[in-house]
Amino acid sequence: MNITSRFDHYNINVFDLDRSLAFYRDALGLTEVRRKVAEDGSFILVYLGDGVTGFSLELTWLRDWDRPYNMGDNEQHLCVRVQGNYDSIRAYHKEMGCVCYENHDMGLYFINDPDGYWIEILPLQN
Repeated sequence: MNITSRFDHYNINVFDLDRSLAFYRDALGLTEVRRKVAEDGSFILVYLGDGVTGFSLELTWLRDWDRPYNMGDNEQHLCVRVQGNYDSIRAYHKEMGCVCYENHDMGLYFINDPDGYWIEILPLQN
């Protein structure tokens, strides 16, 4: 069997939905493309898009979750490419206080979101 697939979305759970929405809007320019609210209010799913690709980031908020998420030894990360002056964008992220790791030799850096998820930032063109 030869299967062809394409990426659709990536999901992360968030503790404070409004704070996460503001972070992804301000830090990466991602905007809400759709939302699903459980009839009983137990969860909210918010899908964020970049306005260019069809890929979306799904933020899941759970009403009954009562503490910040523990990332533990979680080594996974999301990666985005940013358009514009890479050094200016890095400086902006530093002003936001969200740069958590830089590798100057490789020409990349990571930011972390309010829940501790790491996001690799690369220039649109290498």
